[in-house]
Amino acid sequence: MSDELHKVVSGIGPKIKALRAESGLSLQAVATKADVSAATIHKIEQGDMVPTITTLLKIAVALQRPIAYFVEEPEHAPPTSVIRSDARPDIYTSHRGIHLAGITGAYGEFMVAAAVATVQPHANSGTKPMSHGGEELVYVLSGSLEFTISGKLHVLKPGDSLHFRTQQPHSWRNPDDAVTTAIWMALRMD
Repeated sequence: MSDELHKVVSGIGPKIKALRAESGLSLQAVATKADVSAATIHKIEQGDMVPTITTLLKIAVALQRPIAYFVEEPEHAPPTSVIRSDARPDIYTSHRGIHLAGITGAYGEFMVAAAVATVQPHANSGTKPMSHGGEELVYVLSGSLEFTISGKLHVLKPGDSLHFRTQQPHSWRNPDDAVTTAIWMALRMD
């Protein structure tokens, strides 16, 4: 049995059980409505038996669902996330002198992560350049940032942005005596 077919077949029992519980129906009540034994329905729900098409059709009618409900994957709406300005989650970073307040949805649901970065005076990414799969986009709101990418220095002032592939060795620092704020976006492809 292919993985996809196994996934569909193994999902039938849990769907029946969940729908039965949601409807407040006992095994016996569904069995009576479907003209199928309670033991058979129990075995299907536990994954100990694969129902015949006739049995599944009877159960579907008893639970008032089309047969497709039990064999198709539900379509999930694409994720949507609203992050209120007073409820931005902190994003962990091992670098000192930088605070990241998340402005995107949960990692895993989305492909890009972004934060409002508050970079303390003279904070930096460390002595060793970083390199990882993906891309970063930085837009400076106030202050300034310096990025060194593959040995080339890029100085960013308010309104400037920098977009780069992160496989290149790169590092950053705030060269000023003032706090810098920026929108920092990352697309990781590790």
